[in-house]
Amino acid sequence: MKIFSVYDQEFAEYGRIIEDNFDDIYAVLSKIERPFEVVYNPSFKPFEQLKSFNILKNHYYGGMPIQVGYCAGHNKTLNCLEYHLDSEINMSDEEFILLLGLRSQIKNGKFDTSLVKAFKIPAKTAVEIYATSLHYAPCSKSDKGFRVLVVLPKGTNIGKIKSDKEPMLFMTNKWLLAHPESIEVKNGAYIGLEGDNLTI
Repeated sequence: MKIFSVYDQEFAEYGRIIEDNFDDIYAVLSKIERPFEVVYNPSFKPFEQLKSFNILKNHYYGGMPIQVGYCAGHNKTLNCLEYHLDSEINMSDEEFILLLGLRSQIKNGKFDTSLVKAFKIPAKTAVEIYATSLHYAPCSKSDKGFRVLVVLPKGTNIGKIKSDKEPMLFMTNKWLLAHPESIEVKNGAYIGLEGDNLTI
């Protein structure tokens, strides 16, 4: 599939680039291992003790309580898309790829995966992914995998939630659409992706 850059105009409806210095984050992130499986730690204390934590909280989340964690591992496949009711900030000391869609493209509870666009984020580039965007685990074309910082409002992705009014609601502040081939379906995720389970 075609891979755009976040510097391309196509990215504008999904998010924006944050021009700031996060070198203290990259120094810590560079020491995180990339396991074979994808792992997600929503709140990682070494990040939350950095100067950049307060910059992210006070300037980019308007003073709201936030959590700063990471997602790391090996992944080249879509599997799911999710959204939150707030923006998410991502960055890495290495290049990575995000597969993105738009909430407005969900029709009758389903999302056609042919609408997904792939975006390459260069090393040491921070991006805000808007709440109106669909996203999931980062991808990497490199066999060494990825490690990506994940900033979200405090309490997001912590604890499973089921709602008879919101079938996509999977965890706190996490609405999830899974592909039938994904392992998340076995864990009770809503089947909301139609089409190919895309691979970069």
